Amino acid sequence: MTERQKDRPWLMRTYAGHSTAEASNELYRRNLAKGQTGLSVAFDLPTQTGYDPDHVLARGEVGRVGVPVAHLGDMRRLFQDIPLEQMNTSMTINATAMWLLALYQVVAEEQGADVTKLQGTTQNDIVKEYLSRGTHVFPPGPSLRLTTDMIAYTVSHIPKWNPINICSYHLQEAGATPVQEIAYAMSTAIAVLDAVRDSGQVPQERMGDVVGRISFFVNAGVRFIEEMCKMRAFGRIWDKVTRERYGIEDPRHRRFRYGVQVNSLGLTEAQPENNVQRIVLEMLAVTLSKDARARAVQLPAWNEALGLPRPWDQQWSLRIQQVLAYESDLLEYDDIFEGSKVVEAKVDELARAALAEMERIEEMGGALAAVESGYLKSRLVASHAERRARIESGQEKIVGVNVFESTEPNPLTADLDTAIQTVDPAVEARVVASLRHWRDTRYQPPFNHPRPCKALERLKEAARGTENLMEATLECARAGVTTGEWAGALREVFGEFRAPTGVSSAPVAVPAEEGSALAEVRRKVERTARDLGVGKLRFLVGKPGLDGHSNGAEQIAVRARDAGFEVVYQGIRLTPEQIVDAALAEDVHAVGLSILSGSHAQLVPDVLERLRVAGATDIPVIAGGIIPSGDAEELRAAGVAAVFTPKDFDITGIIGRIVDEIRNANKLDPLEVPA
Repeated sequence: MTERQKDRPWLMRTYAGHSTAEASNELYRRNLAKGQTGLSVAFDLPTQTGYDPDHVLARGEVGRVGVPVAHLGDMRRLFQDIPLEQMNTSMTINATAMWLLALYQVVAEEQGADVTKLQGTTQNDIVKEYLSRGTHVFPPGPSLRLTTDMIAYTVSHIPKWNPINICSYHLQEAGATPVQEIAYAMSTAIAVLDAVRDSGQVPQERMGDVVGRISFFVNAGVRFIEEMCKMRAFGRIWDKVTRERYGIEDPRHRRFRYGVQVNSLGLTEAQPENNVQRIVLEMLAVTLSKDARARAVQLPAWNEALGLPRPWDQQWSLRIQQVLAYESDLLEYDDIFEGSKVVEAKVDELARAALAEMERIEEMGGALAAVESGYLKSRLVASHAERRARIESGQEKIVGVNVFESTEPNPLTADLDTAIQTVDPAVEARVVASLRHWRDTRYQPPFNHPRPCKALERLKEAARGTENLMEATLECARAGVTTGEWAGALREVFGEFRAPTGVSSAPVAVPAEEGSALAEVRRKVERTARDLGVGKLRFLVGKPGLDGHSNGAEQIAVRARDAGFEVVYQGIRLTPEQIVDAALAEDVHAVGLSILSGSHAQLVPDVLERLRVAGATDIPVIAGGIIPSGDAEELRAAGVAAVFTPKDFDITGIIGRIVDEIRNANKLDPLEVPA
């Protein structure tokens, strides 16, 4: 038997970056030495949302979920001794994508690289930010313009760059079904391609080059057969859309090119060792099928539901990929599902349903109109609520969470403080000091940057007109402008945008039938309101800081509403001061704070202190998020009434506890609830 020609493995990446540019540079060089074949840069939340590290909203967030990049000096340090001309770099960046690409290009030029050879991807998909991740800055129209300008610029100047990565990953994290994931991602791609075509910046004969550089970033859940069929349906629909809507004849341009981060939503804090087999199954969904195989794969680590993974945890995830690619025979065969009746039927079903939903969105005026109307967000909140209800009822089984819960002691988490990476709280002060030094010295040797005010005025002038914004942005990068200054100039021209929350329009997911847990909690809510002499209990759900992952907060808000609370939820990105002002103005009976970025240690005590100063110590504060047990103890010692983490999956039970804390804070007798 002659030996078969093996397929090349996919790009293997680890999503990484934290603390400072120097620390992240060291991490990247270490990962590359371990056999990683591409870089995947995680930026911190201030960088993603266009704030400098010393902005009030950046407090507690600097260097936490990624690397802070406030100016060209940070970008130089981030890629020091890494030849960018030879690298394939993925940057998970959206609202400020143009700015980060400009910084990357200028650093490459300083290294002596040929810019036309730069390879990589900027995520740059703003639609899903309005729906799930929450790092949007500008309204939909100007945001789409930034994306369009970047695409037009890269096609001409950085032809190997993927200027946008239509990203359905976070849609699944926010509750999207496979059909919604396909339909919403494809509708986003159509909105972007229509905008590029209609902008007149790219001649019709170059549209094939544009389509050929559009890539996708998808999620793969543990239902790996359905997920594999989803990827085949994605490819089929993309081929149809690009051929029929945009007249792209070359099949290479029409190929569905995608990278994957497998599902983090399904990773559990309880029995976290089970996450390893979940990750393996999810990876199989996007590698088994040769005709719909991912171009790049990055895997989360087993302990991501606990906190920030350590280098060893990231190495373990990289080794999972390497074992599949190099030890198994996966890459030796043609497509193993071709001709399968089962697979074909499932792909047909998904494609049909997704095309119908795409048509519905088209009738509304397209993806951006469906964002602005709140339709897409409310559908996702509803899907997520339905999933949570299935888990709570036991209909959907999660091993170690709602079934098979008894467990042997876990040696991996015996010492939780060493089982995750922690970011030194002193990092933020060092980054802020470094930024201030940059602002003071950027005009002096050795940098000798021109004064940035001229470049910023030029940027604002371009933004008021119709010219491509990339050249003015490059000028800002070379002038030593900071991330906050660049975004601030555009905020002046474009304004900001608060996305619909989807909470008020989400349908009831858990009916309060007589005898049900929700019916009992409703009774507690009504009785407590009567005891306090008010019409309804009022509950404020707050998202302090820059963490835009609002799925948990939305689910709590929806269930509290269904339990009879009047819910005050103003969405994401609020300062502790704004949250306390709202709590006092609305005369609420409890405040719930949701933080997943790790900034709870600074922001929650700030809210408590402001309530104390205002004399509102009778308002219990409840915290939820990815909060290590040591931190939870400290928060309770500081006065937090209760702390909930992802292992607390019973949302109705959580709402019941909140009522108990309201009664306790108001010195009412506890209510007995039948078991």
